Amino acid sequence: MSKDTEVDMKDVELNDMDQEKQPMTGGAANGDAGSPTGTEKNGSVKVKIPEETQTKFTGLSKEELLTVAGTPGWVRTRWALLILFWLGWLGMLAGAVAIIVQAPRCKDIPAMNWWNYGPLYQIGNVQAFSESQNLKGVEDKIDRLSQLKVKGLVIGPIHVAPLDNLVSLNFEEISSDAGNLEQFKGLITAAHKKSIKVILDLTPNYLGRGPWFANVNVTNVAERLKVRICSVSSQILIGVTEKPSAVEVSELLNSTGVDLLLSGALRSKSMTATDRAQTVQQLLSSHNQTQLAWNIGDRKEGHLATLVGTDMVNFNQMLLLTLPGTPVFNYGDEIALADADTKSPKMLWDSLEDEETNGTAKEEKEQRVSCRSFFKTLSELRGKERSLQHGDYIPLFNSTSALAYLRQWDQSGRYVAAFNWGSDAVTLQLAHPDLPAQAVVQVSTDEVNLAPDRTVALSELVLGAGQAVLLQFPYMA
Repeated sequence: MSKDTEVDMKDVELNDMDQEKQPMTGGAANGDAGSPTGTEKNGSVKVKIPEETQTKFTGLSKEELLTVAGTPGWVRTRWALLILFWLGWLGMLAGAVAIIVQAPRCKDIPAMNWWNYGPLYQIGNVQAFSESQNLKGVEDKIDRLSQLKVKGLVIGPIHVAPLDNLVSLNFEEISSDAGNLEQFKGLITAAHKKSIKVILDLTPNYLGRGPWFANVNVTNVAERLKVRICSVSSQILIGVTEKPSAVEVSELLNSTGVDLLLSGALRSKSMTATDRAQTVQQLLSSHNQTQLAWNIGDRKEGHLATLVGTDMVNFNQMLLLTLPGTPVFNYGDEIALADADTKSPKMLWDSLEDEETNGTAKEEKEQRVSCRSFFKTLSELRGKERSLQHGDYIPLFNSTSALAYLRQWDQSGRYVAAFNWGSDAVTLQLAHPDLPAQAVVQVSTDEVNLAPDRTVALSELVLGAGQAVLLQFPYMA
């Protein structure tokens, strides 16, 4: 081997190799006779084989790199890459600006009051509402009410007002039947921790024959009331009228200056779906939705289940919670509590962990829990979805028995609410430029035919008798 190509060699004896690879010699057949000394092993030969070596890579030195980097070719390459980088960066910047400029602008959120963000909850009779039968009992239930996304409690009246006795009327003193001042303060503190406002019903003569005392100048009572509430922050003035006409309700809203007006506008059992649609449309055409309150029951008229029937409670919960305005409920409306011989039935508090020994009682409890869950789901949707909270109201369909409308806001998800008051199933053929071909069921009173998450065709929406459904579809640019 030449000196230039010399590689390391090592001695290897053939007998170190596998036996099958060792060469055979004559001595192998004749014992040691063929061996000159008789002491070497048969076939033992020393040979040299090259060792495997690794080639070590050595890069260019610093001086060599500097020399190569300074050549014209590499200089031009570096400048080309730099220019391409900045051109790409400027292109992406221009594209981002173009997207921002061409993208549709979001609409400004309308001015809203705190009571427009969720339902108001009336507790007309503190004693009937809780086991403690006083304001402390209401405080103990704040967590349960917070789960329903309630934004305000309408409490009482709880002030001292002897029957038809204007002289003894005292708005500053809490009736002993309801509790005391310390309990009231505790309720306020607990409610505010859950972002719930407390509203006092200050009906002057709530135990008497007339709310404003008979044969008494109403102005005198109003002035006494005005002096007491003028320093209260976050005031809301809620009026109550028994008038069912949309025209009369509108006139009262304009003339009284109340923030909200509870009325019988949706209460009449003789109303058709067309009547309801016209009532809503008339009030919306004259007033901002932040001024409108929707209720069916109240402290005087009774609970929702009594007025519409237990089987239609969920139906009407959906109606009140999807109309544009503030929904107002009576205590117990979330569980279909019905009036018996009194307008103030005892509130029922159920727990899923409770075991009932009576089959009927267990079934009734499950129905109340299910009803409350339905209410909670709708209230949560209304609290987080802008289309339901302050979105536009667009009528889609109405007849004597059925009603459907669209709630939409800017680029938020849209909702279609549909109702069938009739005794027969109806097929609604909903069509509007803002509607897609299909929508997804969010909440339904008919979980057999309109189960949640099911996709339905809006051109052939089938609603069973006494059924309601809330559908959702995304914003489409």
